[in-house]
Amino acid sequence: MTDTAQPSSATDPALLDALREQVQGALPTTIADLSALVRIPSVSWSSFDPANVRASAEAVADLARSTGVFGADDVRIVRSAVEGDTADAATSDAELGQPAVLAVRPARNGKPTVMLYAHHDVQPQGDDALWETPPFEPTLRGDRLYGRGASDDKAGVMTHIASLRAIHAQFGDDLDLGVVLFVEGEEEFGSRSFRTFLREQKEHLAADVIVVADSDNWSVDVPSITVSLRGNVTFKLTLTTLEHASHSGMFGGAAPDAMIPMVRLLASLHDDEGSVAVDGLTSYEADVPERTEAELAVDAALLPGVQPVGRGDVLSRMWFQPSITVTGMDVPSVANASNTLLPTVSARVSVRVAPGQAATDAYRAVERHLREHVPFGARLDISEPDAGDGFLVDTSGWAVQEARTAMAEGWGAQAVEQGIGGSIPFVSDLAAEFPEAQILVTGVEDPDTRAHSPNESQHLGVLHRAIASETILLARLATRS
Repeated sequence: MTDTAQPSSATDPALLDALREQVQGALPTTIADLSALVRIPSVSWSSFDPANVRASAEAVADLARSTGVFGADDVRIVRSAVEGDTADAATSDAELGQPAVLAVRPARNGKPTVMLYAHHDVQPQGDDALWETPPFEPTLRGDRLYGRGASDDKAGVMTHIASLRAIHAQFGDDLDLGVVLFVEGEEEFGSRSFRTFLREQKEHLAADVIVVADSDNWSVDVPSITVSLRGNVTFKLTLTTLEHASHSGMFGGAAPDAMIPMVRLLASLHDDEGSVAVDGLTSYEADVPERTEAELAVDAALLPGVQPVGRGDVLSRMWFQPSITVTGMDVPSVANASNTLLPTVSARVSVRVAPGQAATDAYRAVERHLREHVPFGARLDISEPDAGDGFLVDTSGWAVQEARTAMAEGWGAQAVEQGIGGSIPFVSDLAAEFPEAQILVTGVEDPDTRAHSPNESQHLGVLHRAIASETILLARLATRS
């Protein structure tokens, strides 16, 4: 990425030492509070118990009050209507999103306001047998705390909480910096009520700087500022060829079962090198740091002999080019397979969209490709579409320069500007609702975090350095003229 930023002046040494001491001294309490959050199985998906997400929100609200930054009435648990619904007295519980925590301290004496975003909901744990320790029992092994949500994103929550505690310990009630703490409860379930929440709470959420603690770092020793995010499109693809299942011995070889066109259609989405082969999907052009295919093989856990896919620089493939993944299929299991032709097959398709292309345009391109390439006249149906735009961060603003200095002082290493192959669609929603705000995408993850996977973990050294950096950033904003 191109670096056009100018360094900002260093933090006052006496203030810097005091902030570091506050963060270091509170670290055992921070880890204990993180562990308590991990014990709450706050999966926000509709098939899981919503009481756990409510309990998680209440725990986060208590943590917000514990910072000393907010008054008792300044911390609220809020639920908004799912996008497309209108909240009123008759709105059912099912039409409301999961509970978010909102805490507001107004700015004074001309100081800026910073919004601190994280989310307290987590992914399902998946197969318990793949976990080395119980997913919701935080377990310390070496430098890492294991558990579902230990990193994504309850460590992000605790980064904000611990930073606010340290700032309050340093400035007390003399703090003039405006602070908005916004901890969402359904990021892992598509942020279904996010846009409604932004509209309803716009007056309270307005900020000069927005810090999104939901990304990762270059390594456990080098921080990152995320400056680009791919967008995403997901949908359910269904192909049907028969009115009912038929004996494969009687009709196989003449009647097309649904799996034949499905396999051929999915294969048409990529060329022989594994690059996406859909007309209308674009790529973004920018310089990237060097990463070899051998390093990719290690980081992505490729089996021996398995070759990477795609063309161009490795990080360009992951950050700036589109990708298409089949994340699930509805077919009989091997154990339940019978000798029949399948009448219908469904697949869940996930498209990562290059930054700079609208997700709706990408969806139309993929839909057009599928309809033009469906084999044997199979009946095609696309349902349950969902789309979110990517994002490109403007790195020329003063807030990015302040963040760079804070990271260098908190980590002892210069931050790397990086793209992310994953998607955080709500970042573009924040930018649309608050176009004047400067957005900083930071995080507490590292290449070994395994977010969303079994044995997710948080490196405690990274947590410590992330808290130190954010505390320094808040202090710099609080003393900024």
